[in-house]
Amino acid sequence: MTENTMESWSMEDLISLTDEVQSAEMEYKGKTINIQWCELVESEEPKMNIPSDDTPEDEKNEYYTQLAGEKIKKMIEKANEKNPEGTFLTSDVWAKLPTTLKYKVSAKVMGTESNVNF
Repeated sequence: MTENTMESWSMEDLISLTDEVQSAEMEYKGKTINIQWCELVESEEPKMNIPSDDTPEDEKNEYYTQLAGEKIKKMIEKANEKNPEGTFLTSDVWAKLPTTLKYKVSAKVMGTESNVNF
């Protein structure tokens, strides 16, 4: 019986992810785009007030959607600062993108992508 063994992360490797620019080529509606991002440390995470428990569900969902978008934008901005020649997406452009593309980029950056092709 063969056992699948998975390599373990070292603390140094995990910490280095916050300095490493990651990149990917993505397909969107039959064409490709290149993106880059960098992991954030806690102090770089977007700060927003958390909605109270009595906040309507649709407002909570809007809050978390906005927070996720801000996080992705900060991850892209950090990579752009570290690797200016790789810049494709910017904060200004991010606000103007179709939501389907924003969701696809977000899923890629957060590592939650599926094989759905918008």
